[in-house]
Amino acid sequence: MKSFLAFLLAMGIIVTLGDAYCWSKRHKPGEGENGCMVNGRLYPFGHIERTEECFRCSCSQVGVNCCSLFHTPIGYDKKNCKVIFNKERCDYDVVQKDDPSQECIVYSRVG
Repeated sequence: MKSFLAFLLAMGIIVTLGDAYCWSKRHKPGEGENGCMVNGRLYPFGHIERTEECFRCSCSQVGVNCCSLFHTPIGYDKKNCKVIFNKERCDYDVVQKDDPSQECIVYSRVG
């Protein structure tokens, strides 16, 4: 029984940490005839693996649904470290302010 409870707790933590920031937008009448507009760029109907802003989207004639491919760090040494968005990897790097070549430990992130 203890093993089962530990398993449920672990799965709950994993699901919480794996949650991404998501948003959706419905098309107004007359919009969405040729695809979906996301941050000024027109994407075709269907699955969009990665936008320029690091979102995974689904575009339909009804609207667009997108979720982030990144998680924002919130638990780190804010006094000695800084956060830099790495657009190539679609993730945040947390590095030392005095020496950006050195990574900082991140304790928690949110989606």
